[in-house]
Amino acid sequence: MTTDRLSPLSPALAALAIALLLGLQPVTTDLYLPALPLLRAQLGASMPAVQLTMSLLLLAFGAGQLVAGPLSDRFGRRPVLLGGLVLHVAASLACAAAPHIEALIVARTVQGLGLAACVVCARAMVRDLYEPAQGAHVMTWAMSGLGVMALVAPLAGGWLAARIGWRAPLGGVAAVAGVALVVIAWRVPETLGRRDADALRLRPLVRTLGQVLRHRTFRAWAGLVSATYGGLFLMLAGSSFVYMGVLGLDAAGYGVALASASLAYLGGTFWCRRLLRRHGLAGAVRRGAACTLAGGLGMAALGLAGSTQLLPVLAAHWLYNIGHGVHQPCGQAGAVGPFPRTAGLASALAGCVLAAVAFGVGLWLGQALDGTLQPLGLGLGFWAVVTALIAWTWVRRDGERFGPAAAGAAAPAAR
Repeated sequence: MTTDRLSPLSPALAALAIALLLGLQPVTTDLYLPALPLLRAQLGASMPAVQLTMSLLLLAFGAGQLVAGPLSDRFGRRPVLLGGLVLHVAASLACAAAPHIEALIVARTVQGLGLAACVVCARAMVRDLYEPAQGAHVMTWAMSGLGVMALVAPLAGGWLAARIGWRAPLGGVAAVAGVALVVIAWRVPETLGRRDADALRLRPLVRTLGQVLRHRTFRAWAGLVSATYGGLFLMLAGSSFVYMGVLGLDAAGYGVALASASLAYLGGTFWCRRLLRRHGLAGAVRRGAACTLAGGLGMAALGLAGSTQLLPVLAAHWLYNIGHGVHQPCGQAGAVGPFPRTAGLASALAGCVLAAVAFGVGLWLGQALDGTLQPLGLGLGFWAVVTALIAWTWVRRDGERFGPAAAGAAAPAAR
């Protein structure tokens, strides 16, 4: 291990930087969602091919974290962040210029690799700077910032797609990533106190991977985050075809609908801060799971009934997103909480599990969408039940065991 001299980073600047980096994820996914039906028509693409622009991005996002996490533990967060941002900007420009669906799929895959470096380093920075309980509070502020970006992204994407065309939202992603690159390069110092010289050595890496995966607290929080994101990704990847194809909204109207769901998520992050003060991490997600379950089962019932009414569908979407606003900040802070010295790797593993779930959801959705609400409704109901069960069982039992005693065989991971 080597020790580095850290530059000061205030809590406000830390929350802003983390929000900007994590916010690249909804910008990368949400900004172009209103353009998906236009993109499909103008490129003559099949539904499975269009879904690959989302699912392969998420697969690369997950796999890339397994590389970016250990790299950031070995060389520091800042160089990995800057490299990831440069890659993201370049791939985003390639997306906007893609001449056919195959080129767009490749560019989106590369974009996922750049996004992986940004997100895994942002999560690890929280553990570099804060203990788990304080980190969860900082993460809620960062997630509120992410929520604002998720609120603006579909509105901007819908406006750009309706007035300029499907390439404009993808160009907007490049612009946002460029701003993030400038801010991080200018204002954000290195946060890793001690670089791990063994982080890239195969035997220690494999040993540490096993230690993290065996840690019951990690499994509880990684499972929660993956399950709640499974439902969210289902809505991201499939909602444009339902809101526009089944419920009759245009691109701009769909942008407003998706923005309202992001506003519900933002409200969930504010509710999460209140729950954390009163009930702690595990208690917060147990209560958030009630909203998740109500929204998911409500959407499933609407799907089975063949509903074509906008307001009930929106209400179920809002409820699910409120619960997600509680689960996501708690889960991301909780998954890295037991690993102060290998936070990059723990963050990468959690992100990889999440991305694998999203990839599977995307593959299923490409085959399941049938011009009705039913596949979306039943899928959201499934992930809501899984999320609630994890919150009420695994997280309740193991979610706040951050000390060495909780690690069992994984105790050496904190060394």
